[in-house]
Amino acid sequence: MCDLTRRSAGSPRRRTADGSVTAEAAVVLPIVSAFALAVVWVVSVGVAQIQVVDAARDAARSLARGDEQAAAVSVARRAAPDDAQIVVSFDADTVRVSVSSEQKGPGWLLMPLPSLTVRAQSTVLVEDDGNDPR
Repeated sequence: MCDLTRRSAGSPRRRTADGSVTAEAAVVLPIVSAFALAVVWVVSVGVAQIQVVDAARDAARSLARGDEQAAAVSVARRAAPDDAQIVVSFDADTVRVSVSSEQKGPGWLLMPLPSLTVRAQSTVLVEDDGNDPR
């Protein structure tokens, strides 16, 4: 026999969670994805900062040893990001190398992130070549 039960008008309806997980994921997943992409961009800016620090240090060390300026700038270009600006200046007994690079923010996010400029400067005493009579 078939048992048919009827709901009375006053009985509460049981609600199911069907579809709520999908709706929550549809709202949260794009936000999590955008956050993850922004974190990747911040990490790439950190890598660029390390590159400009290394480039400034390597070029200043090369110049302090007595290498030619073109060779030192070449050393800096190998370590620096592609679009880096390298400035070399000499004082009485020091050499200073400044390296900077603009890191463009990703424009593909809903809120484009701003560009950041990473900079590094290295100042080194010029080494004595041993020919000084002092």
